Amino acid sequence: MTEFATLSRRRKFRFYGWGYADDVLSPDEEARVRGTVKRFGSAAPVEVSTPSESDFHLRAPRVAVPAALAPIISVTPYDRLVHSLGKSFGDIARMFMRDVRHPPDVVAFPKSEEDVAAVLDWASRANVAAIPFGGGSSVAGGVEPDVGDSYAGTVSIDLQYLHKVLEIDRTSRAARIQAGALGPELEEQLKPHGLTLRHFPQSLQLSTLGGWIATRSGGHYASLYTHIDDFVESTRTVTPAGTIQTRRLPGSGAGPSPDRLIIGSEGILGVIVEAWMRLQDRPVHQASASIAFGTMAKATSAVRALSQSGLFPANCRLLDPAEARNNGVGDGTSAILVLGFESADHPLDAWMKRALELVADHQGQFDADAVARSLAPKGGAAEHRQGAAGQWRNAFIRMPYYRDLMIALGIITDTFETAITWDRFEHLYEGAREKTGAAIREICGHDATVSCRFTHIYPDGPAPYFSYAALCTASGKLSDSLAKWREIKKATNEIVVALGGTVTHHHAVGRDHRSGYERQSPPLFRGALASAKKSLDPAGILNPGVLIDPADRMIGIRGALG
Repeated sequence: MTEFATLSRRRKFRFYGWGYADDVLSPDEEARVRGTVKRFGSAAPVEVSTPSESDFHLRAPRVAVPAALAPIISVTPYDRLVHSLGKSFGDIARMFMRDVRHPPDVVAFPKSEEDVAAVLDWASRANVAAIPFGGGSSVAGGVEPDVGDSYAGTVSIDLQYLHKVLEIDRTSRAARIQAGALGPELEEQLKPHGLTLRHFPQSLQLSTLGGWIATRSGGHYASLYTHIDDFVESTRTVTPAGTIQTRRLPGSGAGPSPDRLIIGSEGILGVIVEAWMRLQDRPVHQASASIAFGTMAKATSAVRALSQSGLFPANCRLLDPAEARNNGVGDGTSAILVLGFESADHPLDAWMKRALELVADHQGQFDADAVARSLAPKGGAAEHRQGAAGQWRNAFIRMPYYRDLMIALGIITDTFETAITWDRFEHLYEGAREKTGAAIREICGHDATVSCRFTHIYPDGPAPYFSYAALCTASGKLSDSLAKWREIKKATNEIVVALGGTVTHHHAVGRDHRSGYERQSPPLFRGALASAKKSLDPAGILNPGVLIDPADRMIGIRGALG
């Protein structure tokens, strides 16, 4: 097959790690990461060199595409590498190991809905597995073309050319947006209209609207508007059996919602090509506070009171003492609550005043002058990014870049998240830290700190997000790190589900969380989902192995955990 030019229109992604190829760590950031690694007692870690495209010997494409599709097809090494893996620890480790065993045979860059339909039609007839691809930021094995031996080949369908805001309904405060728009792209197009989607996941720069919908992404808001579900008004999805267009409505009681079938379907039912999204006016009022608590128990009680107060803070991130220290917003003796409100309509003095009364009831300590400055006109936005809130935000955005260097230095570092009701939170919090620590001790041979923060809160429970770091071996062999990470990942999947939580709150199921998903989801429901897939995807070509196996094909749990 003739190699076509690289068809990507975007700023060049780093194919072997997180982010853009030209976005590198500053000298201070690199020194900070290397200093962290030294705390593990590895005096001279073996650093793995950065991969280049020429390091990889990708298998030749196994399929030939019809001439009509050739203009939108790429088989260049760069395009195939970018679409080979996601961005989990296991994915990055394998890239540094130069171990890409299942690259897509071809990458399609459709420029219209008709192109998407044509690719699916060809893939169905040719027995080619088709993997929808947004920004490739999956940390759950959601975009890997590891589909077993029953397919003739694989095609990754990259929607980056479908990136426009097509229509704005200012009266209803909604917009019709193509699914391939990256977060900054859609926000830039909405900004002249004074509107925002205001869905800001950590992967904002590197993920798309369609990806958010397909994976039930969690965004900026810590309460009320937590998942992308809250913003979806209607969807348009191309399936091998036809196109599903749902009706725009603010709400409906007309039977099971077709949108609810599409949201969270992770590419196994069809390719989302556009959606009408509920928007918000851009906020002009902001307020923030950093509150310290002597114990995690008091902090948790305060956050529960906030979650049930009806105040609905935009930011309500609780960091336990270890997590606060790791993010540079505490010395490890206090739990820190980063609290924030925002509004496009009204000043926030009353909301913040009541919130601070609630945290004070639980012995929370805060700087009243700093809070007052955050409420001051015209200074709110700047103040909102100062102090603990600003430090946490910067660490949050840059952490994936730090992680890539830590992987190259032989450090296993990862996160896992869940959600649990308030009455069972303490049991899960203590149990997850203890059991994960024990698992790491058994797998890696040393103790590891397991820290926790809340990413989202609900009146009936929080979404705890756990982090850990472990040293693989003094040799720094990535093969050892990868094997140990796989064991830890399997253990944490089991731990959170066994303790009553969900296997994932917002990272999606993909392939890596499928074992936990199969345990927590009722078998009858999985059977119903399989029937829906058979109806919409008769040949079983769409993202095989994610969520469920296609009918008559045994894919099993593959990807990073396979």
